[in-house]
Amino acid sequence: MKKPWSGRFTKPTDETVEAFTASIHFDARLLEYDILGSIAHARMLGKTEIIPAADSEQIVSGLEQVLVGLKSGNARLDPSLEDVHMNVEALLAERIGEVAGKLHTARSRNDQVATDVRMYLKDEIDAVSGLIKALQRTIVGQAQENLDIVMPGYTHLQHAQPVLLSHHLMAYFWMLQRDAERLADCRKRVDVLPLGSGALAGTPFPIDREFVAKELGFSTISQNSMDAVADRDFIAEFLAACSIIMAHLSRFSEDIILWNSHEFKFIELDDSVTTGSSIMPQKKNPDVAELVRGKTGRVYGDLISLLTVIKGLPMTYNRDLQEDKEPLFDAVDTVKGSLEVFEVMLRSAKFDAKRMAEDLRGDFSTATDLADATVIYGKPFRVSHEMTGKQVRKLIESGKGLEDLTAEDVQEMAVDPAFLLKRIDPKGSAAAKNVPGGTARERVEEQIAAALEILGAQP
Repeated sequence: MKKPWSGRFTKPTDETVEAFTASIHFDARLLEYDILGSIAHARMLGKTEIIPAADSEQIVSGLEQVLVGLKSGNARLDPSLEDVHMNVEALLAERIGEVAGKLHTARSRNDQVATDVRMYLKDEIDAVSGLIKALQRTIVGQAQENLDIVMPGYTHLQHAQPVLLSHHLMAYFWMLQRDAERLADCRKRVDVLPLGSGALAGTPFPIDREFVAKELGFSTISQNSMDAVADRDFIAEFLAACSIIMAHLSRFSEDIILWNSHEFKFIELDDSVTTGSSIMPQKKNPDVAELVRGKTGRVYGDLISLLTVIKGLPMTYNRDLQEDKEPLFDAVDTVKGSLEVFEVMLRSAKFDAKRMAEDLRGDFSTATDLADATVIYGKPFRVSHEMTGKQVRKLIESGKGLEDLTAEDVQEMAVDPAFLLKRIDPKGSAAAKNVPGGTARERVEEQIAAALEILGAQP
């Protein structure tokens, strides 16, 4: 097939240049979207009588045959034709002849590819959102199953205050919920039809853009033809949302990697989601969590790649924008794969309540509860803080922990000993945090109920 610009040129494209500029090896995943967009465009051309209705019907029929042929493997793409658009047009010409040339009336590859990518990305946002929802369900399930397990809560990776494991797990539910909301908001800006913008200035033909938008399921059309073909904000926004998703998965992975270590022993990962060592027979490695953590940087790189591409581009379309697809496709594949495998890993994980309880002994993580108890009895918090610090120091010097305190030991604090000793028990400490968003069982149950309501409302 001749190059679409061959009339202007006297020499064929150098093979090195052709190989360098070709995109079919990666934009082939846009193939179905390109055909569907072309079908809608051809129908519009016939409806508006820009081309004869008979030609429109022939083109639509031919495109449908091309799609069937490609799905069945009976039609093959030609790398020498540079991109997905020219391959579709060539395959169409094989079936219907010269009339295929009328398909490209009133459009450019510039608005065509922008349309393809937006169609693709809407579907992928829906797919990623579904995987987030599946992981959220697993988090809620684990929180319900392990509702009353008390564990150390951390700041600076130091024991801070006791919390319910279910409370810790639900923190990741809410992170992922924000991710889902970001994607839903991003999707609104993806859901804009650029087709009809032409190369940059629009078209002199009396096209019906609203008809095409309805055919392709777009909620609105672009308002400025130059912006429509130049815009890659919607991809950058999606990649930013993906980067935050991966940041959350990476933090969760880090917790799991630590909990899985010999020093913690809080979690047992299933054999089916771990690997061993080629030299050390005893090893059971949390490879899934480590790879998710590692792939986070890859998605960050995809975002930076695109931002770097678009940062200095003049209006409107520039060939640099061909470089938008590989980072996009890589991020989609990485995020989907990470969400899917993380859910499998978490669903089969087992938590060790006994080990977590043991780790709370001697850690002084209820010292704040000791101080708060004296505040309840009228002392200023700063005074209570100092009194408690002295008590902690004495216990450390004597090789004891807060759990070793007796009623006699706390008499000088002018607090009901029974009340105080209940508060410094890890379970009592967690139960006392009975405020909205707190770690008390009642409040965690509220979180779970709210989460289930959200999941039930999501499509």
